[in-house]
Amino acid sequence: MAGVLASVDQRTQLVGENRLELLLFHLHSRHLFALNVFKVKEVVKLPHLNKMPNAHPKIAGVTTIRGESIPVIDLRQAICMPHCEYDSDSNLVITEYNRTIQAFLVGKVDQIVNTTWSDIMPPPRSVGRNHYLTALTKLKRGDQELLVEIIDVEKVLAEIIEYNVVIPENILDKNIINEFQGRKILHVDDSPTARRQVSDTLAQLGIEVLPATDGHEALKLLQHWADEGINVEQELMAVITDAEMPVMDGYRLTYEIRNDSRLKNLYIVLNTSLSGSFNKAMVEKVGCDVFLSKFQPDRLVEEMQRRLKDVLNR
Repeated sequence: MAGVLASVDQRTQLVGENRLELLLFHLHSRHLFALNVFKVKEVVKLPHLNKMPNAHPKIAGVTTIRGESIPVIDLRQAICMPHCEYDSDSNLVITEYNRTIQAFLVGKVDQIVNTTWSDIMPPPRSVGRNHYLTALTKLKRGDQELLVEIIDVEKVLAEIIEYNVVIPENILDKNIINEFQGRKILHVDDSPTARRQVSDTLAQLGIEVLPATDGHEALKLLQHWADEGINVEQELMAVITDAEMPVMDGYRLTYEIRNDSRLKNLYIVLNTSLSGSFNKAMVEKVGCDVFLSKFQPDRLVEEMQRRLKDVLNR
């Protein structure tokens, strides 16, 4: 256990081509859950928590780690499992999403596993819309095959933190605002919450947002259009893609686009909740045009306005 906990911080810097590492843990149940190690800063045994008056019911309290006050989200309650008392197996998984630090209260931490996005599956559609899973994968242990449930943290956070998608008037460029009508972007993200946030923001500009749930689906769509004789670079003002997705991640999607002569000049925005300087390095490596942290509606609109100006000035 000590080796698993101590290694998390160092391994967050590991970036591979269409691969990932998952931190596996329990939520005081037999099920195995997971978070991407890239999002994890460290794991600590459950310290003392200070209760916050009038806090969101899914906030278990606040703790101080290395002088920083960090809100603690009871992950079991956050995904609508019944409340469970904390015990000696309880841990805090300290994470960075969307430029904010928060800790998730979990049960026993299991291990870190190395896998590829091609081994990650989207949840079956039959589970409906009210689940908190962004993906599933399988893990072999001896003769057993275990199902691992990867949590949609963006949905969890969106239910606790209010994200305002209303665009302030002062950032709108009145000279080009009408030029957005009829423009299209392809938005690639496995999180329904993230897709809705981007769609609700850009719809205010009149942009048509075409959704795809992973890089493979997006690539097949783009290639199909090209096979049909459509000039994809004229059809789309931009491709906005998440980094982490089942089957094919955003880095691999960008690589495949750049290596298809019919698609190679598409404008690609890497829009991810991942943080850290390694993202900028990966943007340069795979050839994205710009990196944009989630979820910043103002920055997203500013980037789309800048992109439109470039298109109009061609």
